[in-house]
Amino acid sequence: MLKSNQGKLPKSKFFQISSLIDTAWFFVSTVALYVIDLAPLALAVPVAYSIYTIYGWIYGTRLLKRKGIPDSPKDLVVPAKYIAYSQSFSLIFFALCLLVLSSPWLPLPQ
Repeated sequence: MLKSNQGKLPKSKFFQISSLIDTAWFFVSTVALYVIDLAPLALAVPVAYSIYTIYGWIYGTRLLKRKGIPDSPKDLVVPAKYIAYSQSFSLIFFALCLLVLSSPWLPLPQ
């Protein structure tokens, strides 16, 4: 959505809801690390998501500081480098989730 909008924040409800879910999922992932007894491979999923989110906040802030932080969210343009970072992570994270989901049927050492 951001890429097709040249980095401008879309005004759609779908974007707002997906952004809210994305933010909430960081906290869910962090809580899952402590509450749920996960297998070592499955543990990689919430850890990877937490690292991605924290590093994304730092990386995004640094990229915005270079251009100057806008006064209004309407003026915010998400840098192309951050969009590429997010897309790259999403592909790798998707593959990791597929690996974890298929691990019971794979000949992986336990």
